[in-house]
Amino acid sequence: MAIDGLIILDPAGRPIIQSSYSCYPTAYPMLHIEALNNALEKALRGGSVDPVIYVAEFSCSSACCHVEVGGMRFLATISGDADPLIAFAFLDTFIEILHDYFGTVSLATLKDNFDIVYQLLEETLDSSGHPLTTSQNALSDIVLPPTLISKLLASVSPSAPGVPSGRQGGSFGLTGASGAFASPIPWRKAGVRHNHNEILFDVVEDMRAIVGKNGMTLVSNVFGKIESNSKLSGTPDLTLTFTNPSVMTDCAFHPCVRLQRWTRDNSLSFVPPEGRFILADYQYKPPQGAVISNVPIPLSLKANVDMGEFGGTFTLTLTSRSMKVMENVELELYLGEDAISAQCTLSSAGSGVGSVGSADGSWTFDSRKKMLRWEILNMRSSGSWILRGSWTSKIKAPRPAHAFQIRFEIPSFSFSSLKVDQLRLSGETYKMYKGVRMRSKGSLEWRW
Repeated sequence: MAIDGLIILDPAGRPIIQSSYSCYPTAYPMLHIEALNNALEKALRGGSVDPVIYVAEFSCSSACCHVEVGGMRFLATISGDADPLIAFAFLDTFIEILHDYFGTVSLATLKDNFDIVYQLLEETLDSSGHPLTTSQNALSDIVLPPTLISKLLASVSPSAPGVPSGRQGGSFGLTGASGAFASPIPWRKAGVRHNHNEILFDVVEDMRAIVGKNGMTLVSNVFGKIESNSKLSGTPDLTLTFTNPSVMTDCAFHPCVRLQRWTRDNSLSFVPPEGRFILADYQYKPPQGAVISNVPIPLSLKANVDMGEFGGTFTLTLTSRSMKVMENVELELYLGEDAISAQCTLSSAGSGVGSVGSADGSWTFDSRKKMLRWEILNMRSSGSWILRGSWTSKIKAPRPAHAFQIRFEIPSFSFSSLKVDQLRLSGETYKMYKGVRMRSKGSLEWRW
């Protein structure tokens, strides 16, 4: 089974763009929209809504898979034995395509480019619900980006109404459709030329971990991806090798990668697409003898939370275990649906209680989401930061969440220490510039 269709809802829950549902009852898409809106209304927080919502109004089982982007909801409906992961993979790909075309995905952007969005939807999802062309390089030859359309329309002279538009400004009609799939390589355009040839690699690793009440790590995994930005002329054939490829496992590659070469000698041989693309996804494999779910966590949290009547008090101490500076550290605690307010003071270890500078940290209480948020822009190596405070609640026995959500970033660092050995170019005679950058981030659930 495949995807039934795609619907985009505005922030008020109203459909603004919808694929064709000609093979389904008229009420089919509206029932899924209502099911999602009802689930959002009942949810205490936006993040607590199940990403897969089942609809039982029809004889065949169906569901809607949804994600939130720019305040809007992208909804893909599925039925029968369809795998929800297929729907989420298509949603992520379609949203990435919109980012490539428009830069930002917002309600105003989609309203200004309704025609382009519908064309993209027609080219990426067929009437049977199977994904079609999802390569941005191939799509740009079929569906003209808005900037190119503006240039083409501007080149048509309004003073010559009798001349067909396809004969002005260099043939309007041939610029788009005739160039589609002109290249023998599906993911790369033909005749690409650059004055300065370069390719950049960003190795981005994401830690996802759960820490128990006793401070012991229950699970800690690191997932990485190699993001690339290619600006190379002609048809370059590249070979990328690593000094320690054994740290990569469960790899998934861009279609340009030759799998036999990776299986044989753990090198990536490929002809890159033009522009930005993800070359590879992988999971970090610790050295032999280590437990794969026990990657060291670069910070620690000591939490003392006391709940009383109509509120509670807390003292939170964040300590860095990283030799690198951690940036954009965020800690969130849901204080319960009946929370009214919170009061906190910030300090750093050894400085005594008192407010620290805004450059070091700040706290806020979101009265709508009932969320206490603590932010530290720069957490220096081996430093400690303390947040003391209290909150009030409407009910006698408050019920805050028993887990903190922590996020952080570490620039110029990778958990796996993956290192690029060399990048070789064949098929072209020019010299190219190669750039490699490491970046890590994390998302932790720390229970108390």
